[in-house]
Amino acid sequence: MRKPPIHKSFLNAFRGIFFMLRSERNFQLEVFAFFINIFLIFYLNLSSFDTILILIVCFGVLAAEIFNTAIEKICDIVQPEFDKRIGFIKDISAGAVTLMAILSVIVGISVYWKYIFN
Repeated sequence: MRKPPIHKSFLNAFRGIFFMLRSERNFQLEVFAFFINIFLIFYLNLSSFDTILILIVCFGVLAAEIFNTAIEKICDIVQPEFDKRIGFIKDISAGAVTLMAILSVIVGISVYWKYIFN
């Protein structure tokens, strides 16, 4: 199988992101939180280091949500009927997103605290 041209690969990747935006409520909320962080980065004039920390955790949450959705979709194809084992896999995948979200809150508090309360 031939690899598609690079521009087609990027188009396919962005199609996946737009699918997530259209169909996944949690991803929509996380993108909203990302834009709040973009606003705060400029409003509070964050340092380069703090900006990078915030962006890393924001994109980490978004990527984790995409992986979670991919795993859930694969599970639904493999086993469309209810199965405890599939439920366990989906729970583990959702747990990874939750851990990344907790980390992002911890990083957000530690970064923004010094700009708001100092």
